[in-house]
Amino acid sequence: MRLIPHEWRHLDNWRREMERFVEPLFQSFNTPRVDLFETDSELVAVCEIPGIEKKEDIHVDVSDNVLIISGSVRRWGEVKDDAFHRRERYAGHFTRSVGLPMPVKGDEIKATYRNGLLEVRMPKAEQTATRRIDIEFH
Repeated sequence: MRLIPHEWRHLDNWRREMERFVEPLFQSFNTPRVDLFETDSELVAVCEIPGIEKKEDIHVDVSDNVLIISGSVRRWGEVKDDAFHRRERYAGHFTRSVGLPMPVKGDEIKATYRNGLLEVRMPKAEQTATRRIDIEFH
C-alpha cells in the first residue's frame, strides 16, 4: 500500500523517471554507485565503496526518508604525484544521498561492509491506518 494518493501517483512516477535521467549527469567519479531494491519486509541499498579500511571511515544516516552515505577513502602507499602515469582510483571524501520510496524503521537499520560493498538493510515502517480526527467546533 502506497502513501501517495492515487490522483498524485503519476507525479511520483514522473519524479522517479526524472531522477533516473538526471542523477547520472550530476554524479562525478567520486560518487559511490547505489542499487536500491525492495523485498516484502525491507528496503536494501547496496553501495560500491572500495578502499574503506576502518569502520570510522564510513557513516550511514537516514533522515526524512533519505539515506545518506558519507565517508573517506584513503590512498595506500606513498607515491609522489609527479611519479604517476595514470591516476583513476578516487581517494578523499564522498557523500551520496538517496531518496527512499517509503518510510523505514530507523532504529532497526543494519549496515554491513564486506569486500568493497556496503549493504544497508532498512525494515519498512508499518503504515498507519487513516484515522478521522474529531474537530472541536466553537
